Amino acid sequence: MPRARRPSNQFRIIAGRWRGRRLEFPALPGIRPSSDRVRETLFNWLQDRIVGARCLDLFAGSGALGLEALSRQAAQVVFVDREARALHAIGEHLARLGTAPDAAERVRSEALNYLGGMPRVFDIVFLDPPFSEPLLRPCLEALLPDWLAPGWRVYAEAPAPLGAPPEGATLLRETRAGRVWAGLLGAEPAKHL
Repeated sequence: MPRARRPSNQFRIIAGRWRGRRLEFPALPGIRPSSDRVRETLFNWLQDRIVGARCLDLFAGSGALGLEALSRQAAQVVFVDREARALHAIGEHLARLGTAPDAAERVRSEALNYLGGMPRVFDIVFLDPPFSEPLLRPCLEALLPDWLAPGWRVYAEAPAPLGAPPEGATLLRETRAGRVWAGLLGAEPAKHL
């Protein structure tokens, strides 16, 4: 018997205190949560940094990356998205999961407008813009250096590799899953594996 496919506007939290929870998000253009495989790889990369981290989910969309971070004991996640319906759904998820009020903040804004405001310092930034919009590099450049804490990490997801990182950033890890390129950037020199 064939396995039932999950609805396209649903994701599950992979690990942590909310492991296995399935959550739905509004079917809005451009919102596609990172696949389970990509998220598992990402959080393996971040496993020694996620507990207690201050995170920015800049193109929050479904909220999958930020909610996964909270499930794995990040201290705080700021969810930024331009779509009110997406932020409303994230708020419902946070309430249903019993998230502490100071652990999450939702901000309705265009990403570059948000980064044009007063900088706040984050340990980890999730940068997964809509694939149809060329926002990855401008957002990376806007983050450096004022928005990032010492030892920072920025996760980037795109349909094609980033190419040379902006000045002040090093590509530490990368992978490909189907049509998705994913990379982890930081300030340290890349390790030769």
